Amino acid sequence: MNSSADLRSPLLPDRHPTPDFFVCDIFDASPRGDMASMEHPVFSLSTKPDHRVRRYENGCNYLEIKPSADGLATVHDRDILIYCISQLMASWNEGKPISQVVRFKAHDLLKATNRMTNGQAYLGLKAALERLSGTRISTNILAGGQEEFETFGLIERAKIVRETRDGRMQDVEIKLSDWVYAAIEHKEVLTLSRNYFRLRKPLERRAYEIARKHCGRQSQWRISLEKLQLKCGSSSTLKEFRRLIKAIVDEDRKFNHMPDYLISLEGDMVIFANRGTVPDSISNGEEIVIPPLKPETYVIAKQAAPGWDVYLLEQEWRGWITEPPQYPDAAFVGFCRKVVEKRGSL
Repeated sequence: MNSSADLRSPLLPDRHPTPDFFVCDIFDASPRGDMASMEHPVFSLSTKPDHRVRRYENGCNYLEIKPSADGLATVHDRDILIYCISQLMASWNEGKPISQVVRFKAHDLLKATNRMTNGQAYLGLKAALERLSGTRISTNILAGGQEEFETFGLIERAKIVRETRDGRMQDVEIKLSDWVYAAIEHKEVLTLSRNYFRLRKPLERRAYEIARKHCGRQSQWRISLEKLQLKCGSSSTLKEFRRLIKAIVDEDRKFNHMPDYLISLEGDMVIFANRGTVPDSISNGEEIVIPPLKPETYVIAKQAAPGWDVYLLEQEWRGWITEPPQYPDAAFVGFCRKVVEKRGSL
């Protein structure tokens, strides 16, 4: 008889499956990560404070990561950077100006990254900001076609702009490091699966990032177990690391839960096979397929854009959009609201 643990999905529940029309821009921005920190083991896999100083070398490049008293930034802390990068790239694609300073609603970030929105989640967000700010990196990694030596934090600063009386943060302002912002300016970012935020295990998230970076749209990519361990930044023994990877492989065989890539283990080689679902921006000239909108969406759109012909707006929206949104109906209503904000009601 199977236990409840055997039947539990390795994916976290989709905590916010219904899009909020008022924050649809948040959900419509595809998750994106910078390729440099996807390539190198910058973030800790541990769920406990990690105070190890790390140094990684790859050819002529090296990366040294030093924690603060709060410990290294974790794989889950990285969600904040992914969120900020996603918002900046969405603004860039819309022709809006961007800067290193990103301001957002804490509630929106928690929902977009599939987190709880209770008091504990807000405390966790504060702790994550402290670890991101305190983690220091020294590197000569190539960025934007130039070799640079630099030492910096993952974020330069974080500011909680306003708190409610019960202590929950509402508005947050972050200044990204030059390193992260340079990756955005040079578009050295990759689109991630939204199910990335549902992966329970830090090692699963790290393995997916590595596959996304190296396998990409190839049919298959292979890496030795020893090298994968190095790229993951795991402090386990090789024997223990093999056990952890095998557990992921066994669960993926049972649940098909790993986004975009099927993972398997053959001897000392780990194989990532493309499932054919890798998300990415649509290239120029390629048709973007968006399903028909629901009838009730037009009713909501008319309320959002009084006096406008929503069917003409739909034609404009379909011609303007650069990649298929996860929630087309919510995205279209958000577009209508933007039209009213910029052009006014008729």
